[in-house]
Amino acid sequence: MDSSQGFKDLKRIKTAAAKLDDPRFKEQNQPLSPMARLFHEPGFNVYIITMMGCKTKINPDVIKQNLVHSLLRHPRFSSLQVTDKETGNISWVRTNVDINNHVIVPQLDPKIEYPDKFVEDFTSNLSRSSIEKSKPLWDLHLLDIKTIDAAGILVFRFHHSLGDGLSLMSLFLACTRQSSDIDALPTLLVKKDSAYIKVTSFWSALEVLWNSIVAVMMFVFTILFLRDTKTSLKGSIGVENRPKRFVHKCVSLADVKAITKAMNVTVNDVIFGVTQAGLSCYLNRKYSEIKNSKTDHHDKKECISKRSRLRAVFFFNLRATTRIDALVDSMKSGTLGRWGNQTGYVLLPFTVGFKSNPLDYVTEAKAVMDRKKASLEPILAYFVAHLIHKLFGIKALSKLNHKVFTNTTMCFSNVPGPQQEIALFGHDITYVAPGCYGLPNALAIHVVSYIDKLRFVISADEETIPDPHRLGDDLEECLHLIKASALARESAKNK
Repeated sequence: MDSSQGFKDLKRIKTAAAKLDDPRFKEQNQPLSPMARLFHEPGFNVYIITMMGCKTKINPDVIKQNLVHSLLRHPRFSSLQVTDKETGNISWVRTNVDINNHVIVPQLDPKIEYPDKFVEDFTSNLSRSSIEKSKPLWDLHLLDIKTIDAAGILVFRFHHSLGDGLSLMSLFLACTRQSSDIDALPTLLVKKDSAYIKVTSFWSALEVLWNSIVAVMMFVFTILFLRDTKTSLKGSIGVENRPKRFVHKCVSLADVKAITKAMNVTVNDVIFGVTQAGLSCYLNRKYSEIKNSKTDHHDKKECISKRSRLRAVFFFNLRATTRIDALVDSMKSGTLGRWGNQTGYVLLPFTVGFKSNPLDYVTEAKAVMDRKKASLEPILAYFVAHLIHKLFGIKALSKLNHKVFTNTTMCFSNVPGPQQEIALFGHDITYVAPGCYGLPNALAIHVVSYIDKLRFVISADEETIPDPHRLGDDLEECLHLIKASALARESAKNK
């Protein structure tokens, strides 16, 4: 769709502040959920930052005008988070919103020499700050700058208390339309209509029970004494307070699907396997440098210890369905609907080390993912968090969660994106790259799909990981290596 045509099709909307007789204000002073409250605790003040590239120059007035009648109609984006000084409880309080306080258009030098580096520096600088609580905790920065793969950049920043990753992704998509049809909503790559766990027999029920018991034991051990090995990826104390560098690496979704077909695995299995391989290559190189070895990281000489323990906190969506049209209806009516931080997490062990057969990374990843899928681990984590909050308060919950995160190495998530090219108020989007900062880990990897591409988004503490671009290159190289091995094995079978 031509961008200028898209602007003409949009109706002019006044940018006046929302009125207090709006339907959004019918429910006042709702308390934050325990999970939302958790994201305000010291050491856990987490923000989601999402970079989006546009095919054309950004029109700030069009963006502002349309946000008023879309995003601002969602109650969480037009509410303050007010703390009661006596009890310490935090509640949602509806407020008038001035869109100009949330949409920021910095004046940039049109002759910036390295625009891509500038965007990286800009987002990194955002991670040094927080949003003032005198307004709803979100903002949007419009960068009039041309990079390698975009003519303009939008940088959304949300406090994690506003919602989980999938909620915010779905809400963003509810504000967009397909580029080829301005009346059609985009569709997600995966629509989750069934229950989280399927129990088909007595033995499968026993398997779920056993895996759940083991998972609970690992959580307890992690809180008490079980720590990951100190590697070049593990942050030091206080890493949550340091700025992050956001780097994203784009790969072909067709390459991933080629591996899934050849190995009879899922897309998640491949993503996990590629990440496992990429981290192994990165760490092996780091250890070889420490040992003054000139061995190439793909060589058979292994420099990383096989005893290294590396785990990620992996987030699971606990919603039964993901409906973009329901969020559109919520914004039209000004009601909340099903919303919030409804995610559980699991401890995901990564096997790092050299594999003579690259396909072993995916095979081992599938085995781990199958065990996690056949357990109640994320559901138990979610409900135990609520129970601890109810019995012992938010401080106890915060300490336990902080212990789990600091004793592991990284955070990992996979968010499905739209299958079609999308346009945000007439601006065609070339990519979506979500990251985060404020977590007590030096590394977070978020994977998001968009049309026929898959993007690895690395949020890295530069003090711990000074070369996040190299890690991105390792992920890409390992994907190609695994694909070549998978196709070679399939070709040998067909002979």
